[in-house]
Amino acid sequence: MPDADLVIREEDWYGRDLSDRSWSGYTFLDADWTEVTDAGAVFDGCTFSGVRFNASRHSGAAFTNCTFRRCNFFDTRFTDCKLVGSLFQQSEFTLFEVTGGDWSFVGLPGADLRKACFDSVRMREADLTGARLEKASVTGTDLSGAMLHSAKLTGADLRGSDLTGLDPLTVELAGAMISLEQAAVIAMALGLKVG
Repeated sequence: MPDADLVIREEDWYGRDLSDRSWSGYTFLDADWTEVTDAGAVFDGCTFSGVRFNASRHSGAAFTNCTFRRCNFFDTRFTDCKLVGSLFQQSEFTLFEVTGGDWSFVGLPGADLRKACFDSVRMREADLTGARLEKASVTGTDLSGAMLHSAKLTGADLRGSDLTGLDPLTVELAGAMISLEQAAVIAMALGLKVG
């Protein structure tokens, strides 16, 4: 159970600027964060449940070891943010965009990330098991050690991303866009000799 003194419930934070503020161990329940902006805010070990992040903009912020449950990320953007060790459960992602930053060890199992955009993001050992990434753009992203079993990457743009940990027999890749170098990596993963 969360500490009652650290629970923020059903508050309307529409359009607030949370820049350079810090929260540790807080629980945010059913809050409205529509059009919230923050630059350099820090959230450590926080829980967000039922929070609406619609049209919010996060720049240089940290959401480390946080849990996001049943949250809505419509037209949400994270730029150069750190989300190491955070977990997303039963959340909705529409027009979701991440540019730069460190999302290593993030848990996004089963997440519906269709048409989402991840550009130049560090996602080492991220859990994308069963994630839906159809027609997503995952470019220039470090996916080394990422768990991609049963992920759907149909029609995704994967150019420039590290696919060394991808097992082409356990993911759906039809129509995905890759470079020649990535094609060689996938061919070797299938046991083919590239010469």
